[in-house]
Amino acid sequence: MALENQELRKAGLKVTLPRVKIYQLLERAGEGEHFSAEDIYKLLMETGEDVGLATVYRVLTQFESAGLVSRHHFEGGHSVFELAREDDHDHMVCVKTGRVCEFNDPRLSLLLDEIAEKNGFVIADRTLYLYGQFKDNM
Repeated sequence: MALENQELRKAGLKVTLPRVKIYQLLERAGEGEHFSAEDIYKLLMETGEDVGLATVYRVLTQFESAGLVSRHHFEGGHSVFELAREDDHDHMVCVKTGRVCEFNDPRLSLLLDEIAEKNGFVIADRTLYLYGQFKDNM
């Protein structure tokens, strides 16, 4: 729990039990796994944690403001969250199943940097979502 406490304090947030529990859930998420506020609430309820849905929303908003999480708006109209990472990565979203696959290709990063430079633009951040279907779902 000490690592979660450090991360929260470093982000300027007071260490509270709901914040620690939510941070731990996000930290344990598998590669490419993204959670909605409702997902997090359900997981907390399953483990017997007494954290309300409004608290989950409030904590996720605080985490986003502090730079601890990234919010994504995939198809379907609801937000999902993942811990903020230093590496550039992008997402492929299956329009049939909702499955999300993260990928990172240095060639794409270089190409985007070249395009930006050619246009006199400096990239501060980027978000790339590819929508389609995985072949195993066709």
